[in-house]
Amino acid sequence: MAEDTLSKGERTRQAIEEAAYELFLEQGYSATSMRRIAERAGIALCGIYNHFGSKDEIFEAIIHDKHPYKQILPVISAAPGETAEEFIRNAAQALVDELGRRPDFLKLMFIEIVEFNTKHVGGLFQEVIPQVLPLIQRVQSPAGALRPIPPPLILRAFMGMFFSFYITEMMVGDIMPPEMREQGLESFVDIFLRGILIGEE
Repeated sequence: MAEDTLSKGERTRQAIEEAAYELFLEQGYSATSMRRIAERAGIALCGIYNHFGSKDEIFEAIIHDKHPYKQILPVISAAPGETAEEFIRNAAQALVDELGRRPDFLKLMFIEIVEFNTKHVGGLFQEVIPQVLPLIQRVQSPAGALRPIPPPLILRAFMGMFFSFYITEMMVGDIMPPEMREQGLESFVDIFLRGILIGEE
């Protein structure tokens, strides 16, 4: 919704969400008080309760609007590729590029995992299903190119591969040999596509 079409109440609600989002990323959910959110948003503390009943309600609104799954699925969908392999390789690179531009995605995801034990993901899943179905169709085509693995499991394994690469790159990337760093994502994708065992003749 365009900023100039928002009502005063909608602008205030948006300001509260943005202030809370910044503070949650800076210091975590538990360390952020409603008073600090109000101060950052530039409103009185009592003003928050005209829009949100609790800090958890604010976080739920943020998850609804900004959760990484909602942001990165369109990035995956837009990846080119005529074959399943081309699509997977391009999607992985697109995700690395996107997270490089948006480090806040992982921070928000970790807050949801660590501080909420992923309790909001169930509701979010219903919203992202329409974006997931076309991805499932893309990895299923052409027929016979993939092992008979349920497509949702393939997508889950892809996301697991991608996040394991990104997180371990942050943790140990700087100490890896240069040649391994250069081939890092490519190696992860190859392992995802072909496994680690030598195929039988």
